[in-house]
Amino acid sequence: MISKLLVANRGEIAVRIFLTCRELGIATVAVAAADDREALHTRVADETIEIAGYLASEEHVRAAKDAGADAIHPGYGFLAENPHFAEAVEAAGLVFVGPTADTLRAGGDKLEAKRIAEQAGVPVLASGDPDEIGFPLIIKAAAGGGGRGVRVVRERAELEDALAAARREAKAAFGDDRVFCERFVERPRHVEVQLLGDGSGEVVSLGERECSIQRRHQKVLEESPSPALDDELRARISDAATAFGRAVAYRSAGTAEFMFDDATREFSFLELNGRIQVEHPVTELVTGLDLVREQLRIAAGEELDEADADPSGHAVEVRLYAEHPRT
Repeated sequence: MISKLLVANRGEIAVRIFLTCRELGIATVAVAAADDREALHTRVADETIEIAGYLASEEHVRAAKDAGADAIHPGYGFLAENPHFAEAVEAAGLVFVGPTADTLRAGGDKLEAKRIAEQAGVPVLASGDPDEIGFPLIIKAAAGGGGRGVRVVRERAELEDALAAARREAKAAFGDDRVFCERFVERPRHVEVQLLGDGSGEVVSLGERECSIQRRHQKVLEESPSPALDDELRARISDAATAFGRAVAYRSAGTAEFMFDDATREFSFLELNGRIQVEHPVTELVTGLDLVREQLRIAAGEELDEADADPSGHAVEVRLYAEHPRT
C-alpha cells in the first residue's frame, strides 16, 4: 500500500494527482522551487518541501525522504520519462509510479522502439538509407520527441543540409545527435492507444484517441473515439498497441502512438509515451476509469482486474494557444 505520495512535478498534473490521492486517503507532498512556494499545487497538497529545481532527481528523492513518503509520481514532462530518475527513486527504496527504467530506455530510443515493435509483429514505417527509402523522407532524432530534430526532405539536394540541421537540433535538445531517415507519409492521421500494464506481461487497451489536428508538432485537439476507425481497424490497432506493451513489459499508464494513412487504411507504430499524458481525461470520460487511481493500484502491486472497461460515448479535449496574431 502507498500511504504517502510525493509528486515530482507542479501545476495541473500535480493538482490532478493530489485530488485522486485525497479520495484514496493517501497523504500528499508537493515540491516547489523557491519562487513557486505559493503556487496552486502547493495549496492542494498536505505539505510542501522546497527543492532547488524540478529537473534535479536527487532533490525529489531527498524531499521524499524528508517527508517520509513511500512513493513518487513523476506526472508528465520534467523527469517523467527519464530512466535515471526511475532508477534513483527505486534505489532509494521508494516506489516509482511509472514504467521501469529499462522500459523507459527502450521506449525513449526511437530506433530501439521500432526494432522491438517490428519483432513483436507491429507494423512500422521503412527506415534506413535515404536512397533505399526514396523521397520524400523524414529525418527524426533517435532520442527525441515533440517535433525537435525533425526535417522533411523532398529531394536529394536538400538531404545534406537537413541532416546537419537535424543533428544540431537533436544535440541541443536531447544531448544526443543521432538521427535516422524514415519514409514520409503525406498528411497522415495521428492515432494513439491508451495502455495499462502491470509490468509482468499483462497489458490492456483502453481505446484510442485521435490527435491529428496539430500545430508545430503539438496536439491541438484530442478526441475519443477516432472518427477515422471502424471496428475492424480499432481492434487491429489495439492489438498492435498491446503487443508492443507486452514486448517491453509495460507497467503503469502509457500510450502507444501510431500514424494512420487514410488512403491505404494502414497504420504504423510511431513511438511510446512512457507516462500519463496531458490528454488522459479524454479516455477517462469514455471509460469511466480514473487513470491516476489505476497507476497507484498498479504501483501497489494490484492486478488489472477493473481495467477492461468498454469505452462508450465521445469526448473532446482542446489545447488553448496564446500567439501573436500576425507572426
